[in-house]
Amino acid sequence: MTDLLDTARALDAADPLGAHLDAFLDAPGVTAYLDGNSLGRPLRDIPEKLAAFVREDWGTRLIRSWDEQWMALPMELGDRIGRVALGAAAGQTVVADSTSVLIYKLLRAALGAAGEGRTELVMEAGNFPTDRFLAEGVAAEAGMTLRWLEPDPVRGVTIADVEAVVSERTALVSLSHVDYRSGALSDMPGITAAVHEAGALMMWDLCHSAGVIPTQLDAWGVDMAVGCTYKYLNGGPGSPAFAYLRHDLQGLLRQPIQGWWSAADIFAMGPEYAPSGDIRQLLSGTPPVTSMLAMQGMLDLIEQATIDGVRAKSSSLTDLAVRGYDEVLAPLGVRLLSPRDPDLRGSHVTIGHPDFREVTQRLWADGIIPDFRFPDGIRLGLSPLSTSHVETITGILAVRDALESHGR
Repeated sequence: MTDLLDTARALDAADPLGAHLDAFLDAPGVTAYLDGNSLGRPLRDIPEKLAAFVREDWGTRLIRSWDEQWMALPMELGDRIGRVALGAAAGQTVVADSTSVLIYKLLRAALGAAGEGRTELVMEAGNFPTDRFLAEGVAAEAGMTLRWLEPDPVRGVTIADVEAVVSERTALVSLSHVDYRSGALSDMPGITAAVHEAGALMMWDLCHSAGVIPTQLDAWGVDMAVGCTYKYLNGGPGSPAFAYLRHDLQGLLRQPIQGWWSAADIFAMGPEYAPSGDIRQLLSGTPPVTSMLAMQGMLDLIEQATIDGVRAKSSSLTDLAVRGYDEVLAPLGVRLLSPRDPDLRGSHVTIGHPDFREVTQRLWADGIIPDFRFPDGIRLGLSPLSTSHVETITGILAVRDALESHGR
């Protein structure tokens, strides 16, 4: 479709963030990388930064680097993520552990502090498996009842959905800001207010929004949040997650994995555990310093572009993807599984067709990299700083060609 490609070229020519595309490493043989919502591409300077870390911070300074810089890194990096991407003041965000471990810590801490009669944990039935599995386990440990929300799968969780299930029995509501399947974007301030109106705590999973959608955790009264850093923060495979815990809750909630890094005096080596009174209380063991390196360059780029600028580019990319769907994929029987309104979706667009499992294998072989989601969905993940409009349409046209070829 010449019109689609012409439109994409024009949008790229006018893109105020277009210069950032050159900051990322090229992947040989890949024509369109549409999976940045699952694993962000590495920055071009990462190989040299890692090498310099080995030569200098680790190789030359050795254990002295702990005193010189590494001890404070989880909190300093957390503060930076909070400032650049989350709307969170200093002292409330820390980088540590995996997403799963941090979700467990905060779920357990919140339920452990629940008032008398608050015996229910609320979560969406279609949430990411880790969130659901952890909720089941923590509810069982705490003797709580797990209540499931079942919203429209494309629209996502609404304020009305939450208001229909919260009550004086609710201890905690835990939801994803962006649905990992449809990309549906929840109303964070509205839902948080509804949960607080019921007297409960609110926790958000930010894995599909951190670094691509502006949030105001402090202004919106969010209690707790967890997010990963290997998607839109480009920290690399398995890079550590971050956790946000509001200032006034830090002395009230107690996380269950009591390691030496969260002790009030980390080097006292005392006989009993006394937790730190600040955000460091969410740490447990020695932090993964090496895995904290790659995301720092991406935070530089987001700060330069501004999170609002990143969001504007994201909306432009997903709008173009929906237009491409309408023009070349809908006539082939493909279903749109994401909201049409850009204000109601994150930075990926999901489409569905019974043949998409086989089509995805063909696309990967041809250097077009989206991802497949059971049972028949393809997610087009559009990471704004590393994805162009032409790349987006190239991917859409490749899905069309592979689907037509598969049907012959």
